[in-house]
Formats: sequence, C-alpha cells, structure tokens
Amino acid sequence: MEDLIETELWQGKTIADLLTLEFLASAAGSVIGAIVILLLGWIISSWLQHRVENLGKRHKHLDEMLFEFLASIVRYVVLGFTILFVLNTFGVKTTSVVAVIGAAGLAIGLALQGTLSNVAAGVMLILFRPIKIGDFVVIASEMGTVKQINLNYTVLADLSNVQVIVPNSEVWGNVITNYSVNPTRRAEWTFGVGYGANLKTAEEIIRSTIMADERAHTDPEPFIQVNNLGDSSVDFLVRVWCSAGDYFAFKADMTRKVKEALDEGGVDIPFPTRTIVQAAAE
Repeated sequence: MEDLIETELWQGKTIADLLTLEFLASAAGSVIGAIVILLLGWIISSWLQHRVENLGKRHKHLDEMLFEFLASIVRYVVLGFTILFVLNTFGVKTTSVVAVIGAAGLAIGLALQGTLSNVAAGVMLILFRPIKIGDFVVIASEMGTVKQINLNYTVLADLSNVQVIVPNSEVWGNVITNYSVNPTRRAEWTFGVGYGANLKTAEEIIRSTIMADERAHTDPEPFIQVNNLGDSSVDFLVRVWCSAGDYFAFKADMTRKVKEALDEGGVDIPFPTRTIVQAAAE
C-alpha cells in the first residue's frame, strides 16, 4: 500500500503529494481560474463577433456575408488563444501544442487547397464586388444572371433558367464581362441591300423604322452608314443605343421590322445564289 502511495505520477508528484490539503487547494484554485478565463474568453469573443457583424450591417455598401465570415474568424482566434492560456496555467507547454496545431493546419491546408483557393477568391469577390446579385454576366464562358455569391462558389441562371455553379477561383481568375454595370448598351445590325437598290431610300427606311421605336435613344446619335460592298449586297452598318434591359428584345424586334419595312418599300434584300452550267453532251 505504501509503495502505491509513493508511486510517481506526474512531474515528480506522487499520490501522497496529491492528497495533501495544499495541493488540493492549489488544484481547486487553478480549476476555478481556468473556468473564469474560459468564461471571459467566451464573453470577449462573442462581443467582438457581434461588433464586427454590426459593422457590416451599419454600412450598406459593405457586404454582410463577408463581415459574418470575418466575425467568425475573430471569435475562433480569441477562443484559441484563451484555450492556450488555460493550458499554460496548468503547466502544459503550449509551444508544443502550437507546433502540433501548425502541422495539422498545414496538412489540412494541403488537403483542402482547392477549397481554400475558392474561399480566398470568394473574399476578394465580396470585398471588391466586380459582380453583384442580379447582374447579367459572362464568366468562364458561362452566360447568365448572378443569383448567389458565397465564399465557395457563384450561382448563375443561364438564358434557359438552368442553374450554373461556378467555383469562385474560376470567377476571380477569369475575365468577367458584366453587361449590367452601365445603364445603356449599343445595339448593332448589318443589313444588306441589292446593288440595284436606292441607297438613300434604304437608309431612310432603316432609320425611320428603328428610331420610331420608343426604346431607341436619340443621344448618342445613331450611326447608319454603308460600310461594306459585299459579293452580292451593299451592307449598312447600324448602331443605335438603348437601355441595357431592353437590349435583346429591341435587337430582335428591329431585325424583323427592318426586313418587313424594306420589303414594303420595294428594296431588294439579296441572298446567295448559285448558277449551275451544264456542259452540252457531245
């Protein structure tokens, strides 16, 4: 029995040492101190988290999701330092713990390299805001309307309303074409008329047809000029400004209306033909 009591357990301490009143009081004080430190760390981390989140909510030009992400990082960093401080009060060498955590973090980082690159790109997208919800864009050869931006991926709805999910690393690492940034766009057509057509009449028909539509802007001045003498047609290049939201419908409607107006005005619209000459039989 005496041998058991004198058995060394930890840092030269035996069971007999642990049973002394002085040691028990010291252990109780350390436990109470650790609990107090943990409570303080929890309260401070929660307070800092709410402060960072409220910063994003108070300023409308800042993205709330980004500040929620930053607030979570702040909280876990404070809690991590709190735990290390508690371990240090019990005599645990925190340098070795930090080394283990660092090695584990490195291993996890290598394993989740793709995910972390998406998160980093997501932070950049939310911070610099090259695109926002509702924008009509082309990203990584995908065209559609932006429906959602989070830390891992961006969600688009294409022209057929099919969901397209693009990893944020692809979004940030590629050219982004955003058709919604500017309020107006320039619609462009090429109309071909026959070489025998009256060019002045054709130009007047094209101009009056397009400019009669309320979606056509008079400022900037529309551009309607002959720009090419093709193999079978004289080509008019037409450029007219319109609101960005009207672009697709306006361009499609005017293509049909100009064709119908040219037909009514007797202006010939040529199309490719082929003449086959058959040699006479000998």
